[in-house]
Amino acid sequence: MNYKELKLGKHGLPTWDSLIPIILRYFSDDLEKESKKIAVQVSDSLDLPDRLREAVYVNNPSSNTIEDRTKWCISELYTAGAIERPSRGVYKISPLGMSLLKLNDSELTRNKIHSLPQYQNHQKELIKRNEISGLNNEKVSEKAEDNDSDVNVVDKLCEVTEKYNNKIASNLLKMIQESDPNFFEQLVVKLLIKMGYKGPNGSSRVTQKTNDGGIDGIINQDPLGTSTVYLQAKRYKDDNVVQRPAIDGFYGALSRVHADRGVFITTSHFSSSAMTTAKNFSIVLIDGIQLTNLMLQYHVGVQVKKHLDLFEIDEDFFED
Repeated sequence: MNYKELKLGKHGLPTWDSLIPIILRYFSDDLEKESKKIAVQVSDSLDLPDRLREAVYVNNPSSNTIEDRTKWCISELYTAGAIERPSRGVYKISPLGMSLLKLNDSELTRNKIHSLPQYQNHQKELIKRNEISGLNNEKVSEKAEDNDSDVNVVDKLCEVTEKYNNKIASNLLKMIQESDPNFFEQLVVKLLIKMGYKGPNGSSRVTQKTNDGGIDGIINQDPLGTSTVYLQAKRYKDDNVVQRPAIDGFYGALSRVHADRGVFITTSHFSSSAMTTAKNFSIVLIDGIQLTNLMLQYHVGVQVKKHLDLFEIDEDFFED
C-alpha cells in the first residue's frame, strides 16, 4: 500500500489512528497472532522508505517510532474490545472487530474507537483512578506556560507520569481479567511475597483446586508456620461484584483452619455489605484498582520503561 495515502503526523509517519483499518485487516483472517511479531509485520506492510521505517525517538533511540505507533493502535483496539487476548502472548480479532471491518476506512477513526462501550468503561475507570490519586481529570495543556516555576514543572511532570501509569494499570487489569484463573492465583501469591509477607525464611504455595477448601493461597511468614496469611482470589469481570456470601464463605474457610488473618483479592469490586462483613471479620479486601496499583508499586507484571533524572543546583558546592 502507499503509506502517503494515510494521515501523516510528525516526521511524515502515519498517525496511530490512521493504522486502525490496516491493523483490523491484518487480524481479519481470525487467526491468533504472536504479540512480539505484530508491530513489526504491520510496520513492514506499510512499505515505508528506510529512513522512516528505521526512525527512532530522539530521547528514546531504542524505540522504533512506527512500531511504537502500531503498538499504541493495538492497545487502543484492545481496550475498546476490537481485539482480544485469548492466551498469554497472542492476540486475535474479536466479533466486535469483525463488525468494524464492515465500515469504510473513513469511518474507522479514533472517535469511533473511543465511543465504543468497553472503551468508555475504561475511561470511567481511569477517572476513578485519577480521583483516588488526587489528580485533576482535565487534560494537561500541551503548551507550557513561559512563567512556570521549577516547582510547577516538577508537579506537571509528576501528574503526567501518574496519569500515564494509571492507564498502564487499567490495561494491566484488563489483561489479568482475561488470564487463566490459576495464573491469577499464582500472581497474587507472588505479589504478597514481593510485598514482604513471606519473610526471609517463610514459604508460600497455591492450593490444589480440587481440595482448596475455599482458600487459594497460603503464605507462611516464618519456617514453623506460626504466622500464616490465607488468600482468596477471585478473577472477575468489572460487572461481577463480590457480594457478602463470598466473604461469609471465606470466613468459614478461615475458621476451619483456625486462622486469624485473611486477604480477599478480586479483579472487580466489593459491595458495601461485603466490605462491612469483611471489616467485622478482620478480612483485608483488595479490589482491582488496589491490586494493579500494588503491582506497579512492587513491579509485579510490569517493568520500568524509562527513568527521568531532574537536576537542581547544589548550592553547597559553590559555598566556601
